[in-house]
Amino acid sequence: MVEKLDSKDTKGHLHPVTQTIREIYSLFYELGFEVVVGPELEYEYYNFDVLNFPTDHPARDMQDTFWIKEALRKEGKKYGRRLLATQTSAGQVRYMETHKPPMRTVVVGKVFRNEATDASHEAQFYQVEPLYVDKKVSLAHLKGVLEYIFKKLFGEKSEIRFRPSFFPFTEPSVEVDVKWGDRWLEVVGAGLVHPNVLRAGNVNPDEFQGFAFAFGLDRIVMLKHGIDDIRRLYDGDLRFVNQF
Repeated sequence: MVEKLDSKDTKGHLHPVTQTIREIYSLFYELGFEVVVGPELEYEYYNFDVLNFPTDHPARDMQDTFWIKEALRKEGKKYGRRLLATQTSAGQVRYMETHKPPMRTVVVGKVFRNEATDASHEAQFYQVEPLYVDKKVSLAHLKGVLEYIFKKLFGEKSEIRFRPSFFPFTEPSVEVDVKWGDRWLEVVGAGLVHPNVLRAGNVNPDEFQGFAFAFGLDRIVMLKHGIDDIRRLYDGDLRFVNQF
């Protein structure tokens, strides 16, 4: 599903998460990206297989994933079991299957992780995942988009830096830190789309390249508004929501 919103409609008695989602929508619209809302109930095929996760990857275990207990559906031979989406990256291949390069999209959705909650971790949170596929895409394009987005979100003085990392679905992969005040905060996982992921989306990696990055929107909300406990965003207290 694709949802388009008025870029000016970002404020006014809305939950701070909703406000920030709309603000991010408007920023990516300015860059020519199409916004796609990803499903919360996903198949193992899209959540893991096409994203280059090995069959024995620990992320597939119950420690990280909420699997749906049900009889294997008729689609099971191809798509496998169903689960609550653990990442918006699943939307990348879904989008590539129905579009041809060049393509610019940003997948927004709620994702779920089976973990203990505390002030900085929740079992549910929103994630934003841009995908750009074209000829001769490089890390320089990725950095340019990230700098634009974070300067808009946090001000012109904000800085970003790359650190080498590893994700199954990107190569090379980087962690991206944003300078907030006098300290660096890790906010984004990013990289160039792995050739195996492009192939899964029927895109020829010898002709096209792409970048993708994902960030937890809830932590962006916390940084923007000085919220010290992520659980405040979901406890349903209108006294908290009405401050925004």
